[in-house]
Amino acid sequence: MRAAQLMLIVATGLMLAACGGNKPLPEAQNTSEPAGPTTSTEGASSGSVSGTALSADQQALQAAKAAGVIVYFDYDRAEIKPEFVPVVAAHAKYLNGNSQAKVRLEGHSDERGSREYNIGLGERRAQAVRRALMLQGVTENQITTVSYGEERPAVQGSDESAYSKNRRVELVYGR
Repeated sequence: MRAAQLMLIVATGLMLAACGGNKPLPEAQNTSEPAGPTTSTEGASSGSVSGTALSADQQALQAAKAAGVIVYFDYDRAEIKPEFVPVVAAHAKYLNGNSQAKVRLEGHSDERGSREYNIGLGERRAQAVRRALMLQGVTENQITTVSYGEERPAVQGSDESAYSKNRRVELVYGR
């Protein structure tokens, strides 16, 4: 059953990638946050080649972030929903083009269930996104996973609106 679901996710991702071949990802809007990790070459007056490459890396990261940095899940599930396959594909594209980039997948759950169960569920969710990234060519050394279970809710509350925002995996870039 899991193999069939995984194959469906991969097939959907490949179809979406093939359909949108000439369409660029939307650009991220300007924010006060830096687009990604700071490197020692930023701000330095190095040659135009490295400045251009860094700019291209930042643009690629912004494009991946514009697709979304959170994958939401259904109640008590760790399967990537079809609407989030393009999000994972955008991040895979960025990571494949930037072999030095690293991402931490932070798995979360809502408050229902025991603490231990929710830690495990958050881990299963992070691993599902990890597998999907690796199936699209991202290397194992670019990805780390951590589960916070119910400990770091995105939204406070004990209703479905809050629960749905807390069942997630966040993609966090760093060194």
